[in-house]
Amino acid sequence: MTPGSTRVTSTAFIALFSVVGLALYGLPLYYDFMVREFGWSRTVVTSGNALSKLVVGPLFGLAAGWVVDRFGPRRLMIGGILMAGGALVGLGAVSALWMFYAFYMFNALGYVCGGPLPNQVLLSNWFDRTRGRAMGIAYLGIGLGGAIVPWIAHWLTDQFGWRTSLQILGVAIIAVALPLVYTVSERPPAGGTPPRAGSRRTGGTGPSLKGVVAQPAFYALAIASTCSIAAVGGINQHLKLFLSLDRGFSQTDATRIISLVLLFSIVGRLLMGWLADRLPKKHVMLSVFLLIATAVPLLLFAASPIAMTVFAVLFGLGLGGEYLIIPLVAGELFGLAVLGRVMGIVLTVDGAAEAAAPMLVGYLRDVRGNYDAGLFVLTGAALVGAIVASLLPRTSARAFSTTT
Repeated sequence: MTPGSTRVTSTAFIALFSVVGLALYGLPLYYDFMVREFGWSRTVVTSGNALSKLVVGPLFGLAAGWVVDRFGPRRLMIGGILMAGGALVGLGAVSALWMFYAFYMFNALGYVCGGPLPNQVLLSNWFDRTRGRAMGIAYLGIGLGGAIVPWIAHWLTDQFGWRTSLQILGVAIIAVALPLVYTVSERPPAGGTPPRAGSRRTGGTGPSLKGVVAQPAFYALAIASTCSIAAVGGINQHLKLFLSLDRGFSQTDATRIISLVLLFSIVGRLLMGWLADRLPKKHVMLSVFLLIATAVPLLLFAASPIAMTVFAVLFGLGLGGEYLIIPLVAGELFGLAVLGRVMGIVLTVDGAAEAAAPMLVGYLRDVRGNYDAGLFVLTGAALVGAIVASLLPRTSARAFSTTT
């Protein structure tokens, strides 16, 4: 890597570490405290994530994709980091349900503006043949942030209480991520490594968005990713609640399992990024989705330490490759010229599923008194995602381009 590309990869790493690893994976660690203090049901504590993403995603997801393609990712990322950190500060001060929903809206905006979408485009601007490896390294930030945030939240909560713990986490997000993003260069200097055909910097005439959405592959990608991400979102939002309130795990034991999942997600990101540079990306996506479908039912055997360890390994590996492989497949199929807009659509739909699935699982838990039905639904969603992913073509983006 050149110094410039190393800086870009480091910036994406830190941004994802903060906005996704600390904020997205950190918030569900506080749900059980909210249930105990406010008496809210599981449906309610997961509804903030659901309602915010169902509103923010459709309203701002497509706009964020357009902004990235038109103006570049840096300014969007700055706003996203400020909103993600500020949302946690606000959530630490909530005393009413409307406040909970309002700050969750800002959290969702922070994820849209500072999370995977702009970072995927930033990395795609700088890398071509090693794009999978670069994204794998950058996405390690999610795994590292997610792996350490349970222990950080646990220690801070023991020292200061859950409210102050959440606020300290929000301030840390801004302090860690903002300086690097503020100074990052969005594109290589003139004479740098050109991207593959179809990119806006080659002068090629890559496919239009209208041409992309006319392709059956676009809908297959959207459906496959939506189903699998619904399964991932349902587990991520409920894992702490399931372990601590339903299965009676101590805070330390629940923290250990959640951290183990996210430690293995680091391995998954490295492994899937490496495989994506060497194997058909469709096959890598299929393996990721099957790992998730295999892991979810193991939670039915949470009383077994062996089952929980196997769950943590399989789900962590799948989780690590989940968000990484989707933009790589999209770039392979449709090229870079419309990647921001394509991912804006795909991530908007994915976000709706990621939001609705935890709320559905929470409702099923509240009605039935256990998580069995919810786990069945999430397993089915992951299997549907794997089946649809197997139908994706292996066509390269070059086939859609008029340049060589």
